[in-house]
Amino acid sequence: MLPDDQLADTRELHLAWLDYYRETVERKLSGLSEVELVTSRLPSCWSPMELLKHLVFMERRWLRWGFLAEQVERPWGDSGVEDAPWRLEPGDNLDDLLAALRAGGERTREIVTGDLAAKAARGGRFGAEGEPPTLNWILFHVLQEYARHTGQLDIARELADGATGE
Repeated sequence: MLPDDQLADTRELHLAWLDYYRETVERKLSGLSEVELVTSRLPSCWSPMELLKHLVFMERRWLRWGFLAEQVERPWGDSGVEDAPWRLEPGDNLDDLLAALRAGGERTREIVTGDLAAKAARGGRFGAEGEPPTLNWILFHVLQEYARHTGQLDIARELADGATGE
């Protein structure tokens, strides 16, 4: 269900849309066979499950490693290094990745309690150079990542079995 169109609080609006996109990703992946989850139908060669794994690590990179400067294990666990193609590893499975997506959403809600104008901490994703982004900017960036990748997943799902819609 779409977030309430009467939401005026920026924090709640960001969080509601992030929840919506996480739920949409989960809906888009449900019903795909094991083969379809790990098969690409696109020239860029990513599979639906690789996209899911990217979303899990992307949110972790921006909120925990980025905003909090928390030392996270394998910040680029979806690709190995920055800007590399997404990849799955032995043992990756839909249930675990969806659980990680949900847990990441819960952790984001815990993080997003203070001032949206607060700057990201240094020492994780952001070093001593340049001005780190605000929490509001980070949330907007994460939201656009979800929106873009959910749209891509719409196309992958339609190519896989013809299913369309939100």
